[in-house]
Amino acid sequence: MAVVGHVEWVQFARVERVPHAGEIVEAHEPFEEPAGGGAVAAVQLARLAGASLLITALGDDELARRSQRRLGELGVEVAAALVATPTRRALTLVDRDGERTITTLGERLDPPAELVQRRLAGGFDGTYFTAGDLDALRAARAGSRVLTASPRAEHALGRGVELDALILSAKDTHERMHEQAALGEAAVLVRTEGARGGSYHERSGASGRWSGMPPPGPLRDGYGCGDSFAAGLTYGLAIGLQLEQALELASRCGAVCASGRGPYEQQLRGEDL
Repeated sequence: MAVVGHVEWVQFARVERVPHAGEIVEAHEPFEEPAGGGAVAAVQLARLAGASLLITALGDDELARRSQRRLGELGVEVAAALVATPTRRALTLVDRDGERTITTLGERLDPPAELVQRRLAGGFDGTYFTAGDLDALRAARAGSRVLTASPRAEHALGRGVELDALILSAKDTHERMHEQAALGEAAVLVRTEGARGGSYHERSGASGRWSGMPPPGPLRDGYGCGDSFAAGLTYGLAIGLQLEQALELASRCGAVCASGRGPYEQQLRGEDL
């Protein structure tokens, strides 16, 4: 299992509520992790499959070294191109309802196509694509039996590369804006709606919905739930589950993640299946 995507060094903190313009609020329980859509999905895949590969780009800096070290502790092999641009950072505030608000600092670093082609050349059962150009997406397609993607990979979509699934949040205006580019390329379009579940539309014309699952405990933190869902769906399709079964597995992944502090404290594991 592999992810082609981005990493951000994220500082997390809890607040009673997100401040209004000009307001000061007190934050609690600060901690830091390498996260972002690529990293979170890679850790979830590692916990389901036993190991995963993350193909990414990082700055040649201390945050990159800390990211690689921490992700390695979480079972992820990191294949990173080191570039002159600093590793991207982010600040995430989690309010009393578990909703996360994210501010990114710096440019998103996309993995180069040459690295994707080289590392996926042996053939992978499943790959989730969140960042990279058209050549990187083509390399991921050639090296993956199942290929899923996020509309965040906007510069690679709409160019004729077949996807097994395009996964997006129905509440995310940025992702909704770019979903049109890949409509004809994706065998199934999956729109998540948080606790409500979501809907899917197959290229064949079939469509349906699935119901959300409650977290196995109090809802603590919404960060990483969507990325864990995407990883779960990728894994389910890669091991041969039918779409409805894969969506159920993905929903479990998102729900379990919501019960933890940050993206990694609680994620579904292979032994839990």
